[in-house]
Amino acid sequence: MMTRAGARPGRFMLALLILAVPVALALLGPLFAGGPGPRAPSFALGGGHWLGTDFVGRDTWRQVLLGGRSVVAVALVSTGLAYLVALPVGLTGALTHRVWLDELLMRPLDVLLAVPSLLLILLVACVVSPGAVGLALLVALVNVPDAARMVRATAAEAASRPAVEALRMQGESWWRMAIGYVGRSAARTLAADAGMRLTGVLHLVSTAAFLGVGVAPDAADWAVMVDRNRTGLFLQPWAVVVPALLIIALTMGSNLLFDAALEKPYRKRGIGCGHGR
Repeated sequence: MMTRAGARPGRFMLALLILAVPVALALLGPLFAGGPGPRAPSFALGGGHWLGTDFVGRDTWRQVLLGGRSVVAVALVSTGLAYLVALPVGLTGALTHRVWLDELLMRPLDVLLAVPSLLLILLVACVVSPGAVGLALLVALVNVPDAARMVRATAAEAASRPAVEALRMQGESWWRMAIGYVGRSAARTLAADAGMRLTGVLHLVSTAAFLGVGVAPDAADWAVMVDRNRTGLFLQPWAVVVPALLIIALTMGSNLLFDAALEKPYRKRGIGCGHGR
């Protein structure tokens, strides 16, 4: 029987190759960006500008080197913070036998879930300028309800098994039941959700930055570059296409990496006398 075990390293390598460019530029780009230099519009390639200049004469390549760290950092921090809150809330709701406690934990999240994520971020931005840290907190906040409900639904199935009741009767601690058994049983599903959620967070962070929330209008940011240079797309496409492709590579590579990590390769099974036992 054919095996898929050999396909798994290939998917990992493809995911890593896709992620390598945007992640490397985000982490190491500022170290090689150098000084701003004189602003002299030169939309065509050449003249010391590998990718031409943007709409105000800044070197596009330098803006690309500087613009990834904010997008990647905010997305990763937001996803991490969302799960930092969602995991204890969801696990507590799944393991408790007190209906009132489950309702107390989950019903307020339903109210927050009813408000569109981007709308909530824009409403807050109308009152106060959030900045990069504030944007990360806001994006984490709007992702907590979804993440908590996913954790609770996944953990509830594992929490209903006889093994959990046996652990409870043996006097095992809540931590051992929640993390040692239920959390480990739900790990694969939650890891898949984390991959999809990171993609959604990247989209939300980029959209917010595109609308000028969390970053300055002239900041070196990939989403801001797309927004500010889109009117000159046909005159200077690189200032729009390059940062857009880097954001796409981040989302595609992240999903592919999680898919490859969660893939269960088939093992060879013998068929016939003396095999398969």
